[in-house]
Amino acid sequence: MTSILPGSVRPTGRMLLAALVLTAAVPQLVQPALAQTSKIQKSAKPQAPKPANIERNGVLILVRGSLLALDHANKTGNYTVLRDLGAPGFQTNNAAKLAEIFASHRNDGIDLGGVAVLEPQLTLLPQIESNGMLHMAGFFPSVPMQVNFELLFAPVERQWKVFGISVALSKAGPEAPATEPQPPKPVATEIPDPPTPAVNPRRAAEQAGK
Repeated sequence: MTSILPGSVRPTGRMLLAALVLTAAVPQLVQPALAQTSKIQKSAKPQAPKPANIERNGVLILVRGSLLALDHANKTGNYTVLRDLGAPGFQTNNAAKLAEIFASHRNDGIDLGGVAVLEPQLTLLPQIESNGMLHMAGFFPSVPMQVNFELLFAPVERQWKVFGISVALSKAGPEAPATEPQPPKPVATEIPDPPTPAVNPRRAAEQAGK
């Protein structure tokens, strides 16, 4: 999995591999002059995420557009367009840095083109985080490899633009063993020979005295 999260948002536990986190420069907060205001801020709880008011077609456009942009960048080695499509926080990574981050995708020949026609299954429905970002996650049930994704979008000029992207591949189904199991040994069906007189000496002696 390759992950870019240039802010304070962390990836969820659904991603099985380690995430590479890039932190953008964040300006320091100005401390309030009044002690009472400071106490109020410390006691305030962060807002819980709320469902995003976005229809399915909008979700498909955002997910497919982001992953296909990443796919084109991986295949061409040119990450300028992917960077330009992102939010200002995402653009703190220059094209060379993005090429370095996604080098494993290119080396492994990962192809994300199937997301253009497959239907994504969402494991995290679109929600607005406390920082105002749009957050969603899911997978494309392709065979033999399943594409898992997690995306963050920041509002920029009334548009959702990529702020964080995480992609991982996993097996889409159960995997058969590498070697075939050995067939069971056949059970003997032959009728055994009858016992010889030596097995019962008394009977053998009686037959000899007749």
